Amino acid sequence: MSDKTALFPLKTVLLPGCTLDLQLFEARYLDMVSRCFKAGEGFVVVALEKGPESGTGDLRFSALGCEAQIVDFQQRDNGLLGIRVVGGRRAQVSQVEVAADGLVQAQVDWREEAADQPLSHAHEELESLHATLLEHPVATDLGLPPIGSSLQALAYQLAYLLPFSLDQKTHLLAVDYPQERLEQISEWLEVLQA
Repeated sequence: MSDKTALFPLKTVLLPGCTLDLQLFEARYLDMVSRCFKAGEGFVVVALEKGPESGTGDLRFSALGCEAQIVDFQQRDNGLLGIRVVGGRRAQVSQVEVAADGLVQAQVDWREEAADQPLSHAHEELESLHATLLEHPVATDLGLPPIGSSLQALAYQLAYLLPFSLDQKTHLLAVDYPQERLEQISEWLEVLQA
């Protein structure tokens, strides 16, 4: 199983360029993080569709995930290891196996991103929404990088920050083109406002 990549099934979706804070206490995930540090590699976060995050019992998760690159870690006041990851490449997973310690691993094929495009006047309303979302107290601690003039960054950060369902966020992760991702976000926002 050495050519396999570790999976971290969670009831959330990690998106490229976005951050996620995790608290680790299970031995399998502490070992996984140790191996990731030593190898200079990440792991893949996949959306858990069925079953508990503890990984016991019947699990079902998305076949599309996102590479998690560890960018910070610290011992928390409660004694647990806290890590912050940033989303990297999108990952298509197959040939899933469960190791003896319960760690889920899979073959991973990295999905290419479509070419980024610059933001234009047509995106001003979504840029304004993004700026408003970043002012919310929950968002201020996320450490999201500035989007600059990147259509891709705006699309992923809006998908991350807006209160969409797990299925909706998984769908947005699967969309290959940033303009198409923004169009889908706009459609869902219109439904929410109706």
